[in-house]
Amino acid sequence: MTQNTSNKLLNADKCHRTKAAGNGIVKTHCLFQQKRYRRPTEKNHQAPWPSPLYNKPFVESFEETPLLVAVLTYVGYGILTIFGYLRDFLRGWKFEKCHLAREREEQKGFVPLYQDFENFYTRNLYMRIRDNWNRPICSVPGAKVDLVERLSPDYNWTFEHTGRVVKGVINMGSYNYLGFAESSGACADAALKCTVKYGVGVSSTRQEIGNLDKHELLETLVARFLGVEASMVFGMGFATNSMNIPALTGKGCLILSDELNHASLVLGARLSGSTIRVFKHNSKSGLRITMSELRDLDEQKLSSMLDGDPGHKSLEKLLRDAIVHGQPRTHRPWKKILIIVEGIYSMEGSIVRLPEVVALKKKYKAYLYLDEAHSIGALGPRGRGVVDYFGLDPSDVDIMMGTFTKSFGAAGGYIGGKKVLIDFLRVHSHSAVYATSMSPPITQQIITSMQCIMGEDGTTLDLPPEGTLHSINLIQGCFLSHARRAEGSEGSLRWFSGQERLGQLAENTIYFRRRLEEMGFIIYGNKESPVVPLMLYMPAKIGAFGREMLKRNIGTVVVGFPATPIIESRARFCVSAAHTREMLDTALKAIGEVGDLLQLKYSRKSRPRAEGSDCFSCLGSHQD
Repeated sequence: MTQNTSNKLLNADKCHRTKAAGNGIVKTHCLFQQKRYRRPTEKNHQAPWPSPLYNKPFVESFEETPLLVAVLTYVGYGILTIFGYLRDFLRGWKFEKCHLAREREEQKGFVPLYQDFENFYTRNLYMRIRDNWNRPICSVPGAKVDLVERLSPDYNWTFEHTGRVVKGVINMGSYNYLGFAESSGACADAALKCTVKYGVGVSSTRQEIGNLDKHELLETLVARFLGVEASMVFGMGFATNSMNIPALTGKGCLILSDELNHASLVLGARLSGSTIRVFKHNSKSGLRITMSELRDLDEQKLSSMLDGDPGHKSLEKLLRDAIVHGQPRTHRPWKKILIIVEGIYSMEGSIVRLPEVVALKKKYKAYLYLDEAHSIGALGPRGRGVVDYFGLDPSDVDIMMGTFTKSFGAAGGYIGGKKVLIDFLRVHSHSAVYATSMSPPITQQIITSMQCIMGEDGTTLDLPPEGTLHSINLIQGCFLSHARRAEGSEGSLRWFSGQERLGQLAENTIYFRRRLEEMGFIIYGNKESPVVPLMLYMPAKIGAFGREMLKRNIGTVVVGFPATPIIESRARFCVSAAHTREMLDTALKAIGEVGDLLQLKYSRKSRPRAEGSDCFSCLGSHQD
């Protein structure tokens, strides 16, 4: 079997998605490659319901781009490109100074140090709106932050601090899902005590003299939290993926990667030397099997249920081809096949349809690598990620990966699974052998926050019967948040138990998403995802949205190429349990004003009624 274009995709450039201007159908494509990957043309991704495979409705919204908006977006980028070439011409004749690194004339015959298009984009598009990124803050990144004011005398090439601090900016950009990014409270107090006892740094690797009792305590706690045999922690979340995937696969192995996977997964796959192929993200499926059947199905029965299934065609086709044809040229069987997916996709707000991926993995005897960087702590009745969210057995996932940088308010990452897997990684992982051990106060921050989520910090976590937990979460969020929040400082969650934080996050997420949809914005992702992308599309509106929101004391993250497809620019909001209803209403009011000013209310869907925004309507909209 010869290696086709899809084989080359992740070995070359990251896959991006764009939308066609002609008919509004969502497409996917990779820069500098001809092969295109199409998102289904329907507006919503939803699992069949009622279905024994899913314990509740699974609905994701990806509304098509209006035709006029798509055309104007292309026109806008065309104008910027024309003026970019004009400015490059003026720079070539020394009429305008270029501050960015460029190839020298005598280097023209060598391999270029800079990619021509991306360097052009940085010079002429990114620099015009660079003031929206890398803003320095001088406070804890909680529900509110303090920003250091800065000005640019040369159109964003350089910045100068004015000495003024913008206080009380509502933080809608940090991954502080459960509100553990605090400067006071149980986590901060425990980290302070740990710093006094252990110091800040370890100055050694785990294999030498940097293995603390705190590290082993954390690994035991993580394994119990995930429900796996063993776990291993690392000091950097990005390196947890990029340095461990090469230890798990190599030449003669096949990696099947979701088209929307994070850059750390893409880099790890490339470094492994494995053959890499990309499959379509979250296509529709008609699987109708129960959770218990999913765990116990034999190969023959599972094959009969998956055969003829219209969904996950790309993934299943790649698995079938891999088994039938084997490796390119030699046709030898692959040494191993590894499927790599994420829990929550950070730019889409989408949740992986894990039950179907697990079914395919079992049918074709592949391995499954699950990255729960954004989903751990933010999903599931017990905050244990997408596996908990779908009610699956943790043993269904071979390699469970996650980070501590989001829900736990710390840094680093983990790998969980069978003990034999962890023992192997302790010897062969570059992050374990060469990287400095995790800082002791960070380790303590994770331990304390995880114990809070598990109810082992003195609070109780009595789980109600299955099927009622999420409703109780929301009730807790509605009543306890308003009754108790007045006892602490504004935005403080020091009094919250872990279960109350989970309930508050669920309530805030549903309320914020529903209000944005009512206002007429195009919102991507799953209705229960705390990552909320609001589509901007046009390049001129990226910078304008971020600046106008900051004028209204709202800190947001605006995202464009290369983090997103070049015409799918967006603002990304991250909802937190630390946000009060008043903070969310203030942010929503500002978003509405800026949306009217910039004409961002593109949605053509029929808008739900704005009435009934209390907690009971919130519960009603979440139950079937």
